[in-house]
Amino acid sequence: MKFRTVNELTAYLYHLPRLHEKSDLTYVKRVLKALGDPQDKVKCCHITGTNGKGSTAYYLSNLLQKAGQQTGLFVSPFIIRFNERIQLNGQAIADEDLLEVANEVEAAVGHLREEEADFALVTFEYEVAMAFLFFAKQKCDYAVIEVGIGAEHDKTNVMTPVVSLITTIGLDHEQIIGPTLADIAKEKSGIIKPAVPVILGDIPASVKGIVEEKITKSASPSYWLGRDFQVKEEKAGYELAVDGQNYQLPAWPRPEAKDAAMALAAFALLPLTLSEKAAEAALTQTTVPGRYQRLEKAGCSFLLDGAHNVQAGSELLPYARRLAKDKGGRLLVLAGMMKDKDLSDFLTLLKNEKVTLTSLAYPRAAKKADFPAWVQEKFAYEGNLGQALKQVMAEAGDRDLILVTGSFYLVSAVLQLLQSA
Repeated sequence: MKFRTVNELTAYLYHLPRLHEKSDLTYVKRVLKALGDPQDKVKCCHITGTNGKGSTAYYLSNLLQKAGQQTGLFVSPFIIRFNERIQLNGQAIADEDLLEVANEVEAAVGHLREEEADFALVTFEYEVAMAFLFFAKQKCDYAVIEVGIGAEHDKTNVMTPVVSLITTIGLDHEQIIGPTLADIAKEKSGIIKPAVPVILGDIPASVKGIVEEKITKSASPSYWLGRDFQVKEEKAGYELAVDGQNYQLPAWPRPEAKDAAMALAAFALLPLTLSEKAAEAALTQTTVPGRYQRLEKAGCSFLLDGAHNVQAGSELLPYARRLAKDKGGRLLVLAGMMKDKDLSDFLTLLKNEKVTLTSLAYPRAAKKADFPAWVQEKFAYEGNLGQALKQVMAEAGDRDLILVTGSFYLVSAVLQLLQSA
């Protein structure tokens, strides 16, 4: 098979299985070996975490670019176009480059099928192989790699990075890497490699010992938020104290300030230099799609964030309420979730808000019947996203804030609707 368009490629990828029966790295390692092990030709910064890993990846990528480095970035999910998953120096991969690496991966899979007839990749393995191949072809100085789920068994966990990062540990994807917080901590600790430094963010005290045990076994230098670098809230914003330098940031959402500090701590370990002003500029100029994203459209003010677990929602809601209060208006919420998430716990955070629930034309998307009975009774539901968005926008006054949350898929769909309006 030869892919001629990105639509052909994405249609093919989305018809592949999501998971293998066994959660190991055999398949992705075999295809990477057939491609010449491109993952070993680029210095990688590897990032995991229940929340914050995407933002941290964007911040670190921008710091590297500011330092003059040819920088690759692999993130998920995309918000508008698939090409956003694989970036070079802040730009999404061009269609022709994407098709080139996709066809090389497909050719390698074809050769492996000659040896083993049922050899196949799952969707994410295919994407990982394309990313590493592209970064090697572009001779990237560094590639910032965000894991998909977990770390130890994640398909990105096929290289020895120059630095590893664990942003947060909380409950999410319990059915795959759980069910307990301890299970999730053990899985995410799999990103820690022998003698490779690791940056650590908000790690719950109950599982800190699990992470520390892996650090000790790996003889990895460790740098902890709150111990080795700090985020200090001030009237006008934040001061980040990292590696003997102090950086000033505006009044961002607190999680974003922490993510920026994580990126700075990782950057400080690399043989690169940036002035405080240049680093501050790199961070403040960073746009992270679908995360605390502000937008004005058709007279309405939006805050869009793909938060879908209690840890992320608990940070997002106070910020959204404060924004609405500062505007002198109400907070209106448009929420949609995947049915495999903790629907009741997440929506409990919204129990005192005016919420409209909606859905998406997507197999995993929660429909009305998937929500707990109390949710169905308490919140309005409009299954057609276009109609739900129109209703919320019609209700919103000049001073009100519309929060779109619960899923990155929802944020993506709403952004596309707003762009086409």
